Amino acid sequence: MGENVAEVNEIQETLEETANEAQTAGEKVLPPEKNSEPPRRSKSGLWFGIIILLLVLVLAAGGFFLLQQLRDKQQDIGGDVDKSDQRTIELTKQITGYQSQISALQSQIATFETEMTGKDKFFNDKLADFSKLHQEKMDTAIEKLTINMAQVQRQLGKTRGDWLIADAEYLLSIANQRLLLVGDINTTKEALIAADQRLRESGDAAVYKIRGQIAKEIAQLKNVQTPDIVGIYSTIQLLTENVDKLTTFLPHESKEITPAEPQQEVTEEDQGLIDSAIEKLEGLVTIRHTEQPILSVITPEQARFIKEELKVKLEMVKLSLVQQNDDLFKHSISDAKKWLATHFAKNKNSKNFAKELDTLNGTPIRGQFPDISQSLKMLRDIVKLRIDADKPLTSSEPKQSDKPQTPPKGQK
Repeated sequence: MGENVAEVNEIQETLEETANEAQTAGEKVLPPEKNSEPPRRSKSGLWFGIIILLLVLVLAAGGFFLLQQLRDKQQDIGGDVDKSDQRTIELTKQITGYQSQISALQSQIATFETEMTGKDKFFNDKLADFSKLHQEKMDTAIEKLTINMAQVQRQLGKTRGDWLIADAEYLLSIANQRLLLVGDINTTKEALIAADQRLRESGDAAVYKIRGQIAKEIAQLKNVQTPDIVGIYSTIQLLTENVDKLTTFLPHESKEITPAEPQQEVTEEDQGLIDSAIEKLEGLVTIRHTEQPILSVITPEQARFIKEELKVKLEMVKLSLVQQNDDLFKHSISDAKKWLATHFAKNKNSKNFAKELDTLNGTPIRGQFPDISQSLKMLRDIVKLRIDADKPLTSSEPKQSDKPQTPPKGQK
């Protein structure tokens, strides 16, 4: 574009020079003044004027041509300028679009940075909490480890007497558990005797009072009367076997009825046999009078179920006896008595059965055990006993200020 403008300027300068030359030539061909003499017309002057005129026409044509070219170039330059303007506008639009995209990207980047900042803060908080929790766990573990190491050091520093005292403490705790939870008198006695033996072997002067308390507890256990669990169990087992001998209250069909034979003369021998048969049948056939109405006749299966239910209740009595659960034992016996009174006839067998249940109900199945925990408490507080045992020794030592008096020189 700069080169085209330079060419236009050169053409304009060329036209201006041509116009000046033509004006100069016109001044030269001006007509002479009136006072001068008429020029002489010659052929050379005519031809010179014609040439000049031709030159002027040629120059004018050239200038017109150059002017047309200049206009064409100006139009081309204007078209290029328009095209450049359009390109500039398009570029401006593209730049504007790019700027809007850049602005959107900047806003997205700002949002992303905000989110990243929030996430960084969240993760930093979580990491701080986790570090704090981990530190607390580490501190707790270190504290426990320190305590365990101290215990191990104390255990390693113990003497044989200390181990014997610890063994005695374990045996006393076992004795208390066996007596209170199981009621095993024999095992409790053996544990107390073994604990006393450990304390004797320890040689510690502070265990003297503990051994005296253990001796008292062993004497208390010897006076405990333990219930006869085996005898009670045997009684319940006998009652279970006698259930089949009981008669249900409601009648039931036990066997088929045979048709009666024609009567014959009865001799004395036959009468004796009949009487003996009647005596034997008294336990099988019973005529009862009851105030309760009998509404139905039960089947043999129902009668068997009634007896099996009573056996189950007696089994519950056995279970409570083995567990030494006094409340369950009495409740099971009461339940069996109610079942007996409701579903069985009141005859000699049922009355004897009820008496046996009453006897069992009054029988204790768990003895009154003494308290043997005092020796264990004293052993766990053996430090105080050691201090008490050391007091007589410290009081018997002579004081530093007390010095033996020297007899006079003349006396021995």
